Amino acid sequence: MKRFKGMQGMLILIVLVCAVVGFYYYISNRAKVKEEEEGTTITKVQEVLLKNLERNYPPTPKEVVRYFAEISQCFYNEKYTEEELEGLAAKIQELYDDELIEAKSQETYLTDLKDDIEKFKSDGLVITGYSTSSSTDVFTFSEDGYDWARLYCTFYLRKGKTKTNTQEVFILRKDEEGHWKIYGWDLAD
Repeated sequence: MKRFKGMQGMLILIVLVCAVVGFYYYISNRAKVKEEEEGTTITKVQEVLLKNLERNYPPTPKEVVRYFAEISQCFYNEKYTEEELEGLAAKIQELYDDELIEAKSQETYLTDLKDDIEKFKSDGLVITGYSTSSSTDVFTFSEDGYDWARLYCTFYLRKGKTKTNTQEVFILRKDEEGHWKIYGWDLAD
């Protein structure tokens, strides 16, 4: 078999490269067009609402707080309908300990949540990110017949061009099903 040399070989190589790049471009854009036609793009709020906590509950205190932070970002950063807000509120309450839920009526909880979100947004704050304690920094202990965990979560905030952060300490209690539930949280010292 004779090798392609000179101009003829270079021309064939260029044609092959163009064909491969063109095919890749066609395939990648076809998938995007198909997604847009089917309307399969979902918002961050819808993505959070689709998570089934009955079948896929976060296994560790760190994962529970991480999911709490994701929902919090949706509350304070995203656009949503009234129905989606109520869905987010119900979803975050699935992470709460029963005693925390019983501390307020559902109506009071939703009113307070809406007021908090409105104040946050009117102050021009945005949650740009968060980070939780590393797994080795989660402090676990037993007290009053329950397993408890304490960990920190830092929320990174932006107001205009000013960036700041706030650190909160979370206390979680393991329930009868072995799920870690948020018992409460407060600003860290």
